[in-house]
Formats: sequence, structure tokens, C-alpha cells
Amino acid sequence: MNFKHLVVALSVGVASVAGGLAQAQDIGNRTIRFGYGLNEQSNQGRAAKVFADEVARLSGGKMRVRAIGAAALGSDVQMQQALIGGAQEMMVGSTATLVGITKEMAIWDTPFLFNNEKEADAILDGPIGQKVMDKLQEKGLVGLVYWENGFRNLTNSRQPVARLEDFSGIKLRVMQNPVFIDTFRTLGADAVPMAFSELFTALETKAVDGQENPFNTILSSKFYEVQRHLAVTNHVYSPWIMLVSKRYWDRLSADEKKVLMDAAIKSREFERQDTRAEAAKALADLRAKGMQVTEFTPAETNRMREKLGAINKTIAQNVGEDLWNEVQAELAKLRR
Repeated sequence: MNFKHLVVALSVGVASVAGGLAQAQDIGNRTIRFGYGLNEQSNQGRAAKVFADEVARLSGGKMRVRAIGAAALGSDVQMQQALIGGAQEMMVGSTATLVGITKEMAIWDTPFLFNNEKEADAILDGPIGQKVMDKLQEKGLVGLVYWENGFRNLTNSRQPVARLEDFSGIKLRVMQNPVFIDTFRTLGADAVPMAFSELFTALETKAVDGQENPFNTILSSKFYEVQRHLAVTNHVYSPWIMLVSKRYWDRLSADEKKVLMDAAIKSREFERQDTRAEAAKALADLRAKGMQVTEFTPAETNRMREKLGAINKTIAQNVGEDLWNEVQAELAKLRR
């Protein structure tokens, strides 16, 4: 071998080794930035830790999740865009904020869609929930599992609410969301859209009579100090969803994808149990703090659902009649 051939051979060898090292480094470099909105001590934070620990265990430490809470990576919408662009690997956030990306996600915002958690689990974890989640892939996102945010419930300072007619005349703060505004106006309340940051003062000064939120939020925000009545309406169940950047997902091996999916399922089971236990404790604490609690009968819930027929019709048109009918048929089967 002459000098020229020796140089060429050495160059090829070095390039080969360098390429192999780069590939090995790429395969081994599986640090996943996982963003979420609440703080580390929240149900989101606790479940994110379970997910991170399980990913490390199942991958033998080769994959590492860096969970970043308190919206440090941005709002749900900002993180979704970061995932789509490939600048962030994973997140968990509300399905409601995905409606602008995938219209079918609006099905989960339907008022009184689910009667209880058992129905929600069956639909979300079944073929319908998967079908809706799969729609995200054409937009650059991969859905793994749904987590629980919890049912929203009503409080007010005026009167007990246990039937449809009791909504009449209550000045109710609602989210700045057309579906929520139309829903409560249709039920007879005077719906007032307002930022959450303004809510406690508005309740305290009686600028509004009431509001609606999950038990955990009602307790942590100390609304019991300015609200006497709590109605267990369970009027909306809006889940959270765990998302992966499709650009990132497509670079993973089948084994790596399985690690993430198995860890996601374990985190889902933990998060739901944890959130429900926290909600039950919050309700007990609210009773202990003097709130008067009323519950809706199934018949009253059905009356409200029927009253909202026009709103449901609009949602059905937006998500597609086929999907709407499929969800309703499955719920009817579950209720038989």
C-alpha cells in the first residue's frame, strides 16, 4: 500500500469510527423534556415523577425524563407548538387547548357528557378515545394516554342548587369560553365571563354570586370563605392528555416507544387514583369548613342535558356527526 492509499484508508476508518460514535451517542441521548403547567407538589407533578421514574427503570437508565413544571416551558398552547416544531419532546396539558389543532378534541368539552369517572375511563381508554387521539398525528403530535383533571362543580353564595330551576338568577362567573357562556345562560344563570385571577375578589364583593371549578381548586382557592353552597353538578369532565413530539417519536426505536407507552400507562393509573383521592378529600374538607353540599339526581342531570340540546348539536356539527353518534351510542351501552 502506497502513501496515498494509506491516507485514504485511514480517512475512511476515522470517518467510520466517528460516524459510529455519533450514532451511538444519538441512540443513547434520550433526555426528554417533559413540560406541565402545575407545580411539582400538584397531582400533575406527582404523576410526572412516577412517569420519569418508570421510564428510567424500564430503560435501564438509558432514557431520562426531565420533568419541568409550573409552566416554565410555556402555556399548553406554547408547549404544543414546541412539540410540533421538535423543540420539546413531551408534555401533558388540557385537551381543551388542542381544539384549534384537532377539532375532534372538542368532544371532551361537551357539558354533562359523562355521568361519572367509570364512563370517562371506558370512553377515553377505549377505541373512541384512541381514534380521537390518533387524529393528532397528522398535526405533528402523538397522544399516549389521557390523565384526569376532574369534574367541575358549582358554588354560590345565594341558594342551594339541586335542580334545573335553581340556576335562575344566579350571577355566575364562567371561563372566557363561548361553550361555557352559552351553557350556563341556557341553564338560566346570568353567565359572566371573567379571568380566574379576578374571581375571589368578585365573589367577596358579590360582583358575582358563584363560580364553577373542580373540588381541589375550590379548596385551594379558599372559595369556601366567600361561598356557602356547593352543588355537585359534575357538568364538565375535561381531561388532560400526555403528548409526544411526532418528530421525536419517529426517531425512537420500537423498544424505546414501548418504554414510553408502558410508563405512560402506569402514570395514568397513578394520576387518576391520586387525583380522585385528592378530590374526595377536598370535598370532605369543604364540608368540614361549613359548605352546604347538594347533589343532582340522575333525572335532574338528564333534564339539564336535554336543555342543552342546541349547544350539543353545535358541538356535534363541529366534531363530526359520526364521532358524536359513536360516543352517544357507546355511552348508552355503558348505561344499560
